[in-house]
Parts: sequence; structure tokens; C-alpha cells
Amino acid sequence: MLKKFTKIIFILSIFLGIAIFVFLYDLYQTIKDDIDKVVNYKPKLSTQFYDNKGRLLANTFKDENREYVIYDDIPARVIEGLVAIEDTQFFEHYGINPDAISRAMIKNIQSGGYSEGASTLTQQLIKVLVLTREKTLLRKVKEALLSLRLETILTKEQILERYLNEVYFGHGYYGIQTAAKGYFNKNLYELTLKEIAILVGLPRAPSFYDPTKNLQISLTRANQVVSRMHTLGWINDEQYEEALSETPEVFNQTLTQNVAPWAIDYAVNELSTQYPDILYGGYKVYLTLDLDLQNIAIDALNKSYNLAINRNANYIKELEEKDWIKNPPADVELDYIDDELFKKELNGALLSMENSTGKILAIVGGVDYSKSMFHRAYQSKRQAGSAIKPFFYQTALNEGYNPATQLFDISRTYTFEVDGVEQRWSPRNYGENFKGVVTLRESLMQSRNLSTLNLVTDVGVARVTRDLKRYGFQNIVNDLSITLGSMSVNLVEFSSAFSIFSNYGSQVKPYIVDKIVDRSNQTVNFEPQITFQNSEEQAYLLSSILKDTVDSGTGRRAKVAGIELAGKTGTTNDNMDAWFCGYSPTVQTIVWFGNDSNMPMRKTETGSTIAAPAFAYFYRKYLEIHPETQRTFIKPQGVYSTIYKGKEEYYTKTSPLPDGDSVITIDPNNQNQIEF
Repeated sequence: MLKKFTKIIFILSIFLGIAIFVFLYDLYQTIKDDIDKVVNYKPKLSTQFYDNKGRLLANTFKDENREYVIYDDIPARVIEGLVAIEDTQFFEHYGINPDAISRAMIKNIQSGGYSEGASTLTQQLIKVLVLTREKTLLRKVKEALLSLRLETILTKEQILERYLNEVYFGHGYYGIQTAAKGYFNKNLYELTLKEIAILVGLPRAPSFYDPTKNLQISLTRANQVVSRMHTLGWINDEQYEEALSETPEVFNQTLTQNVAPWAIDYAVNELSTQYPDILYGGYKVYLTLDLDLQNIAIDALNKSYNLAINRNANYIKELEEKDWIKNPPADVELDYIDDELFKKELNGALLSMENSTGKILAIVGGVDYSKSMFHRAYQSKRQAGSAIKPFFYQTALNEGYNPATQLFDISRTYTFEVDGVEQRWSPRNYGENFKGVVTLRESLMQSRNLSTLNLVTDVGVARVTRDLKRYGFQNIVNDLSITLGSMSVNLVEFSSAFSIFSNYGSQVKPYIVDKIVDRSNQTVNFEPQITFQNSEEQAYLLSSILKDTVDSGTGRRAKVAGIELAGKTGTTNDNMDAWFCGYSPTVQTIVWFGNDSNMPMRKTETGSTIAAPAFAYFYRKYLEIHPETQRTFIKPQGVYSTIYKGKEEYYTKTSPLPDGDSVITIDPNNQNQIEF
């Protein structure tokens, strides 16, 4: 009887074993493809943006903030700490730990519930990437099957690399490298043993052990890690005591703070077509931007903005004291804007770049990013006004005019038709005066409208517009209204065009991305784009006039002691836009101010009063951090220095001085004076 019973039990055991095998086989067949998520691991990665000195500007990501770190860059202490506290036999088992499972089963039976798990690191990785966190027997069986399979495909090192990059460390940090930078402001290799212990203790319960919320609980957990490492003999007594006594400084931050949002927005705009996943593809983007100059640019705009607001407020106060707002005199034209409306509408933008390359050093799209993210440096096009005038004068110089050429500063009346109706146009100078005759140099220095109009008429509208199109200006009309700067342009476009002056005749395209490194460590470098437009000699003649414009012309408020600057103010009709476009020997900067609604500013707000001071502030601060910068413009060999009618003047072979005048020419090579 006993034999028969034993035989039955044996047969039943065989059938049960077969049934279990079939069940496990079928179960594995339904889940085996899930392991591809672990083998072909492609986590969501953050993209890091850096300035030209390697300083982190921003992390951008989608859902998960994660910076990847390869196994070879993970310190051995991190591996030891993790294995010590989570899976001591990790390097010995094959994906599951039978001893740990047995202990857990006994404790769970004793407690009458699920009080302890026995997951290896391999199982934890499977659970995070493939399965749910539900505590069911079926899920544990799936987890074990996939873990056993995974260990036949990946090495232990590959499993650890995936684990440490995938798991959540609390506070919005995914992956241990992100957590190291977030909690301690350090790279992984810079961490102390106690800091490592804090991090490897977090995945068990990241919110509960978060050191920014529960530091003492987190330190207790870290001490358990350190004690376990000491018990295993992986650290000595001295290391043990030192780690126990340490209380690291913990930073409460998210690593998502963008310290240069105007620059990041523009960089993303430039890259999004070629790299649609630029915000979350795990790229390292190195910008041409200088964070110090970016902050100076922001300060420059804000100071000019505040001064304009104060000027308006003080004017309103004066009017109120005289009771002129309610009862204005009949012969007085009031010029003020409601204070709150002006604060809301007035805005500005600034772009600064290297003359010779077009590398953007600073770009600001408004006075307050938190109030308006609209990027006025590239998303807004505004009329250029009189800031366009240097381009007309460059064309004239290229046609043989010279800085001493005499121009008629007199009024003309032009007739034209609009829809069959005759119209009359009588342009005026700013201030409504005229001088009769001025030199070309004086005309541009003082931004004379009438002499400029007469110059363009003489040179030819077609010739002038052809050059404007060559420099990249769009929607150019082929009539004299171009002398008013009626074409619309943004700061990026204007900066490119203006570089024909700052870069000695060669035009550069502004760019902000220096290089990109993708998640496969492949690098793409971005190079300057340079187009020859005019000769160095002819460009220098124009620069010499723009330098005088800053020294003693309409751009005097842009002058900075200790450095030569050249530039041009610009103000559109009704003071809707105010510009200052200028440059030092190495750096070009364009500043714009105006109301977002396109309503006029006060008549006092011109390129000279609001834009030029911001330009000057930028260069004063620039000199403080870059005292080594080149201070003077270099005169090309083909430019000759001349004493003409008692004043120093420049000329070239293309732009000789007027015939019939006695001049003393200084040979730039030997300085011998030659009389003509």
C-alpha cells in the first residue's frame, strides 16, 4: 500500500513539475519580448546647455531629468555602497537569490503578509523598466524569469550601469549623476563616501529618505550603508569613523533653473529643425554665449528702461504740480504716457557678438523674462529708422565719394501718386533746421535727413537698394522712402548686416551654438559664415565716421573712456523705435527700445537718450572683466591719413579727395608728408 501511494505521489509530482514547466514556459513566451526594453536601453535624457566657459546654463528635459553616466565613469565606491546595502551577492547570483527568497518567505509567513522582499538589483531593474510595482505572486514570477534571462544577455556591469542611470533618487532626479549634481553640486567622481552612502540609500524610498526634507532620516540610512560596507571589510576603521561623523552640505535645488533663458530660447529655435529632440535628447550643447556678458546685457537694458520710466514719471509729476494734465495750456503740447501703461508697453532687446566671427556673446529679448517670454531679438521686426543711414553712405563711398565730399543740406519737395492721387512729401531734419552745405562726414555724424536724402538721390535709389538687398535686408522698396529706414528688421538680421562695418567689409552671420555632443559622444562643430562684401579700406572710411559719431556726433551718450567705439543712433517717425548700433574693435552690440504695442514713445526717448546709454553701460562693464581687449581700431594699409582744410581726413584710391584742393597726405608706410 505504501509503495502504491509513493508511486502515485511520484507520478503526481512529475505531472505537477511538467505543469509548472509548461506554465512557466508559456508565461515566459508572453513576456520575453519585454526584455528588449532593458537590453536596448534608451532612457529619456536631459540636454545640458553650457556657455563658452563651460558653465552650466540650463537642463532641459521631458518628464525625467536625467544625465547619463557610463559604467567606467562610476566610482568603485558607488558600486560597493549599492551592492552592500541592496544585493551583497550580486556578483555571485544569476539574477535571483534563493537564500534571500527563502528568508523572505519565512518572514512573510510569520507576519501573515508581505513584509519583506528579496529582489536582487537585476530584479529591481526589471521591475522599474518592464513590470509594475504591484505585490503579487504572478508579478514576482515574471520578474524572476526575466531576471534569469537578462543575466544571460548582459554583463553585471551593464546591469549596474542601467540601474544607476534609470532609478529615481527623489527631488526630480533620475540617475545617480543627476542626483549628485542636484543634492551636492558635484560630479559623481567628486563625492565623499558619506555622500555616496546617502545616494545609494535613496532608491529604496526616495521621498522618505530625501535629504532636503528629512536629513536626519537620510543620514541614518547612509550610516547603515557605511556600517554594512565596514562589516563586509570594504572600508577600514578610519574610513568608517570619518564617514559616520560627516554631515554633508545638501542643496535644495532642481537643476532645472535656466540662468540664461533668452539665450536658451534662441539656441533651441536655431536647433529645433535639425534636432527635433534637442530639449530631451541627451545632448550637450556648448554655446558661444558668455554668461557674465549676458548678465551685463540684462542689467544694461534694465537700467535704460528704468531711467525712461523715471523720466516719464518725473514729467507727469511736473505736469500735475502745474495742473496741466487736467487743464493744459492751449499753446503747450503735452508729451507723456500713462505711467502704468508705459511700464507695461516699453521694452527692449540687445545682441552682442564678436565682430570677426559672429559668435553671439549676449542676447536679450526683453527687460523681464518672467513677465514676457516674447523674444524681441529675433521674433520681432521693427523699423530701422536712421540707423540704416550708414549703409547709404557706404554705397556712396564705394561709388567714389569721400568723407569730405560736400552735400546739400537743403529741403526738397517731392511729388508722387498714390492710387492716382498726387501727394507731396517735404522731409525735414530732426530739429527742423538745415545747414545748406555739409560734408559727407558731418552729414552722417549729425544724422542729417535732408543731406542724406540728397545723397541717395545723387547716388541713385537703384544702386542703394541693390546693396541693401546684398546685405540681407528684405522687403526693400525702390523709392526714396528707404532713407527713412522704413524697412523692418530684427536684431539678428541687423547684426549681420552691420558687421560689414565692424568686420572691415566682411559680413558675418550671427550664431550662438559652438558645438553639440550627442548621446553617442559624436560632436558636431559650428563654424563662422563669412561673406566678403566691401574692401577693408572702404569699410574703414565708414567706421572712421561712425567713430566720430560717438566721439562728437549724435552718439555721444555711447562714448566710454578708454576704448574707441563707433556707432549710429536710430529713431523712427513718432519715436516708435529707438536704436543704437555700434562696435568696439572686437565686439559689436545692437540695442533696441520701443513699445510692444507700436504706439509712440515720448519724444524724449530717442536712440541717443535710451539706447545709447545701454550700449555705453555694456562696454564699461565689458572693460572691467576684459581689460585685455583691443582698444583701438586698426587702419588698413590702403587708407591714407590726410590734413584737409585744417582737419585730419582719410581717403583711399577708390575715394580720393576733391580735386583742386591743396592737402598734406601722410604715407601710412613711412609717414613722409607729400603735398599735392
